[in-house]
Amino acid sequence: MRFAIKTRPEHTTWQQMRDVWVAADQFEIFESAWHWDHFYPLSGDMQGPNLEAWTTLAALAQATSRIRLGCQVTGMIYRHPAVLANMAATTDIISNGRLELGIGAGWNEMETAAYGIELYGLKERFDRFDEGAQAMIALLTEKVANFDGKYIKLTEAYCNPKPVQTPHPPITIGGKGPKRTLRAVAKWAQQWNVIVPNPQEWKALKDVLVQRCEEVGRDVSEITCSVNVRIDPDSPLDKAVAEAAAYGEAGVDLVIMNLPLDAPPSVLEPLAKALAPLA
Repeated sequence: MRFAIKTRPEHTTWQQMRDVWVAADQFEIFESAWHWDHFYPLSGDMQGPNLEAWTTLAALAQATSRIRLGCQVTGMIYRHPAVLANMAATTDIISNGRLELGIGAGWNEMETAAYGIELYGLKERFDRFDEGAQAMIALLTEKVANFDGKYIKLTEAYCNPKPVQTPHPPITIGGKGPKRTLRAVAKWAQQWNVIVPNPQEWKALKDVLVQRCEEVGRDVSEITCSVNVRIDPDSPLDKAVAEAAAYGEAGVDLVIMNLPLDAPPSVLEPLAKALAPLA
């Protein structure tokens, strides 16, 4: 099994989040660190602070040296795919090839309504996501990119300099929709991330992913399957570790341990020790 951490950029400070990621960089058992892409908190006071994803990701890339970094996951509706491709290439360069490119269709109606960002209906949102993913891959891999979609168009478009990783930073697609999301995973992702209540539900979704991969001629073993396990500050650490172990037994490749809000760097050493027998 492989392990990662995730921090919540809500109701916290840049200094505290940076200190946790810098500390995680010292524990080899944590292969990557993640946060989320939202402009409002997802819990507590919705008017409270929430750090923006990509500016902090670039800064965290500079503050660390080993651990891989990602956003779980970037809402495609928030930034034009061509702009996001350039952001990803630059962040991969800053990190010297450690970026995990997490993307999703987006869902947060509260944020989009407040900011005047069009959320679109589900079908159009996923159509735009599919086009955006293809346009980003073209920009990250081709010297000159052209794409003629219904919503996204590239004409003799450049993304220069290119990312360090080739052919492009690994793409993580998050979500569990059996028709659109898992088909997108099968087509374009190197990692699939999903939040589910138990290993049984995950196994059912994995079976759907296997089917989607067969439909597009993809070997499902090429895709890292990851889930999130939340560490409850009011429960023993052993509970979260046991949950991680159960996902591993079900076939999950990577378990991302969601740290409690405002967790100090000191939580990482006992977590690393508790997970070590499972690695």
